[in-house]
Amino acid sequence: MPVTVLYPEARQQPDELERGILGPDVRLIKRDAGALSELSEADCAEADGLMIMGFAVTGADLARFPRLRAIVRMGVGYDKLDRPAAAARNILVCNVPDYGTTEVADHAMALVLALRRGIILHHEYQRHDPPAPWRSFHHDLIQRLGTQTFGIIGLGRIGTAVALRAKAFNFRVVFYDPKHPNGHELGLGIERAATLEDLLRQADIVSIHAPLTVETKGMLGRDQLALLPKGAVVVNDARGPIVDLDALYDLLKSGQIAGAGLDVLPQEPPVEPIPELLRAYRAREVWLEGRLVITPHSAWLTPHSERDTRRKSAETMRAALLTNNPQNVITPDMY
Repeated sequence: MPVTVLYPEARQQPDELERGILGPDVRLIKRDAGALSELSEADCAEADGLMIMGFAVTGADLARFPRLRAIVRMGVGYDKLDRPAAAARNILVCNVPDYGTTEVADHAMALVLALRRGIILHHEYQRHDPPAPWRSFHHDLIQRLGTQTFGIIGLGRIGTAVALRAKAFNFRVVFYDPKHPNGHELGLGIERAATLEDLLRQADIVSIHAPLTVETKGMLGRDQLALLPKGAVVVNDARGPIVDLDALYDLLKSGQIAGAGLDVLPQEPPVEPIPELLRAYRAREVWLEGRLVITPHSAWLTPHSERDTRRKSAETMRAALLTNNPQNVITPDMY
């Protein structure tokens, strides 16, 4: 029986690219399901490999795949995959950690610069009817970059790329990442904070690049965000549940935090009842104008990264199913 790889989501469009990588002996099944539970028993019974982009994969889902040997998450994050359940079945779980590193890093910097240089602020004021006077104005958001401390939470591939970009803009760069061995900062010419609290107390900008884990979920709550210097900027293009949106709303409204850029939300897409911060943003409340930028989990996207995702996912699946040298394997105990 040939090796079969199942692409269950409409967003996945495997074609000659994937076929060329996986080879003629691998059968591809393409489906347009709303969830794994909608797949037929026949499709589940044939799948040796499962490509996942946005779906969650639970233990109950896995029970429907008797032949499954590998899951490839077509992206970096793997918090929606039940890794212990997969490990109990000896199913390899892999991701694609390097498909959109530059895009996500660039997006984080774009959010920081758009806020810190007052670009969004002036843009919104010039769209008033009538437009605001043709002049600049002072605001806590607008600061000289070289006077600012740029704090990074999580110094993996993306966090490192952000650190290098921030250095190029003359920020003082400090990071917090307890998983990194001592000395990593020396090779980059940046500084290290011993604790999260130490980082937050000095960060005029905090940019989040940590995975979503038990430790990081809700790690930036009210008490933590309140440690930021007055007029700070918060940027998150990692995972939404890391930041408490209600606390962010209150601190933005009080002026303690000057601005925020969010590419991710705790619930995606948002559903009712939506967070108060999102409600105020959509209502274009005057106090928030120009101080909050939201993008729809789009930091990763360029035609180049999209193609990289497809290519690297297929390469990872091929290594998992057809070789003795699997790559990008995520173990149950990895953070």
